[in-house]
Amino acid sequence: MKDELFSDKRSAIGDFDFGRETALVFDDMLLRSVPHYAETQRMITELSIDFAQPGTRVFDLGCSTATTFVGLDPHLPKDVAFVGVDSSPDMLKKAEEKLAQAHVSRPYELRCGVLEEVVVEDASVVILNLTLQFVRPIQRPEVIRRIAKGVVEGGCLILVEKILSPNSRLNRLFIDHYYDFKRRNGYSELEISQKREALENVLVPFHGEENRNLLLANGFSYCEEFMRWYNFCGLVALK
Repeated sequence: MKDELFSDKRSAIGDFDFGRETALVFDDMLLRSVPHYAETQRMITELSIDFAQPGTRVFDLGCSTATTFVGLDPHLPKDVAFVGVDSSPDMLKKAEEKLAQAHVSRPYELRCGVLEEVVVEDASVVILNLTLQFVRPIQRPEVIRRIAKGVVEGGCLILVEKILSPNSRLNRLFIDHYYDFKRRNGYSELEISQKREALENVLVPFHGEENRNLLLANGFSYCEEFMRWYNFCGLVALK
């Protein structure tokens, strides 16, 4: 279903949420709103294959509609279990439907919960794809510590986030190019501005170096960038 959530002018813009209306159009929203989303998913799959260990679990924290699991399923041993966590019951309903349609037969579990309370156990791969940015900054170190505690030796955390540039001029240019990307994908000026306002109080990006330091200071031994597009960045951190 096409994303038209913000196509009509609203008298007041509330905070962005991941409820039923968003869940219905979320796959289209990601493809049209996240630069190189399909390629990033492919890279996440490749890295997950590299690090997934037999008999362990792959966690997707903020799994939304389970696109990552559907893409990853054919490539992993059947004794690697999936655990998806999301705060939206509507997203998890869509996820369950997609996993069934894809005939995913490995052990999997979908949990409704928030990242601030997540429990990770026996994970060789943990994925945070555009989700940590919705956690209050003061709570992010504890979230990463809890994740690192549940990652086995030799495992990894894959983090993809919108980021800020420390340079104000480049930051403005990167954001301008991002909005150009959204225009090329059919979003109107009204849609762009209303969604920006809806996200203003709920999505708080870090500088790229802040994310790197966050991972290294809270349980991971090495961190490297694997993807960058203007104000989007992917990091892989090793345990």
